[in-house]
Amino acid sequence: MQTDVARKRRNHLFQREPDTHVTSYKRFRTWLSHKHSRESPAVSTPLSTGRRCGPNFELDDVVQRLELDSPSRFHAAAQRVVYQESTLILGNSSRPPKAQCIPNSGRYSVMFNVPEQEWIWIEHKGGDAQSTEIQSDPRPFSVLSTSVASPLGNSTLKLAAPSLVNDYYTHLLDYSCNGILALALDSSVYIWNSETRSLLGRLDPSPETGRKRRQTVSCVRWSGDGHVLSIGTRRGEVQLWDVERRQNVKTLPSHLSVVRALSWKQQLLSSGSTLGHIHHNDPRAPSPLVGTVIQQEGLCSLQWSPGGEWLASGSADGLLHIWDRDVTGSHRPVATMKQPSAVKAMGWCPWKGNVIATGGGWKDGQLRIWDIESATCVGSADTNSQICSLGWAEVTRRLVTGHGHPHHNAICWDLEFPSLRPAFHLTGHSRRILHVALNNDAGQLFTAGADQCLHMWDMSFPQSLLS
Repeated sequence: MQTDVARKRRNHLFQREPDTHVTSYKRFRTWLSHKHSRESPAVSTPLSTGRRCGPNFELDDVVQRLELDSPSRFHAAAQRVVYQESTLILGNSSRPPKAQCIPNSGRYSVMFNVPEQEWIWIEHKGGDAQSTEIQSDPRPFSVLSTSVASPLGNSTLKLAAPSLVNDYYTHLLDYSCNGILALALDSSVYIWNSETRSLLGRLDPSPETGRKRRQTVSCVRWSGDGHVLSIGTRRGEVQLWDVERRQNVKTLPSHLSVVRALSWKQQLLSSGSTLGHIHHNDPRAPSPLVGTVIQQEGLCSLQWSPGGEWLASGSADGLLHIWDRDVTGSHRPVATMKQPSAVKAMGWCPWKGNVIATGGGWKDGQLRIWDIESATCVGSADTNSQICSLGWAEVTRRLVTGHGHPHHNAICWDLEFPSLRPAFHLTGHSRRILHVALNNDAGQLFTAGADQCLHMWDMSFPQSLLS
């Protein structure tokens, strides 16, 4: 009896007239479409589409604040390969398999044994390389303007740097002790002789790779003797090039995330990834990987001290870690300091081995001098500007900082430890100065900016002319 009553109630509840059922679905669909049209954008949308940019709106700075260390659509996959990266580095293979994120039904899977992309040397051919005639075509290193140097800091040469990636966390400019400048533009690395002011050539992905994805360069670094150029890419690859002989001499065990920074300690090359993994490689060994350390935060800068006693690594979370020279043991940082923004602009003092300078990002703007033995900040200066890069001028005993919003200039600082005093400002870039490099022997400063220009400055003026 109870079963019959339950069956009657169920039939009554689900009994609908055909026309009524169709009408209800149409109404529901109409209501749903109107509801979505009235609602605000999805949570993942960084800016509301209904807003308008005001006259002082800086899209570049908003992008920088929202930008992650790696592309957002690969973020989940990158987190899943953390274990694989730490496992692979313990193997005996000199070249661990690479991982690649492949879309699959809305998810990403990790695939190994991805074919490597070859790079080739392309020699520059052209008779206008040494000419100071201004080029109208903005090819890489073509002359945009020239000026007479003055103690006020006017640039002596302005060169084109098209396709320079506007990424705060990259390191795309470096100067060798042999007077050779390396500048990464998208997926190519250009080699320029600063003494003859001539473009020697470029390193490019091989055209024989066909449909393979081009590797965007994320960092470059010359070895201490200037013979080898190391290149890190967004796909986690590290390559070593003998530029004089124009050949690839080594491909090191790769990271499974973006290579953010490179640093040499004599024959040892250290590389850091966006997942916080630091690999120490000796290219001369059959199995180059000789050690590894891991910091919990995403890495954005890495540099050995001039004497090789310390290794500094900066994180996107504002932590400055100091590691000792032992690269094979189990590691924890010997000191950790913190600032309110990412430690991307960083550099050791050449004549004081225990002193390192860091620059604050858009939330901070402070230039800081740290004593790593006491793990304290011994001097600071408020620049009222984002600090994207910095470098030490050893001959003149000065510090140079490259800035972003709102000034887009470079500042040369006089140091009387621990005090900092701005000596003069260098203006000429229309957007933030992402990279600085110094030729200490000739007193030259090179700055590369998001305006896709490279400036060369004469910094050899005596201090009496600048006071």
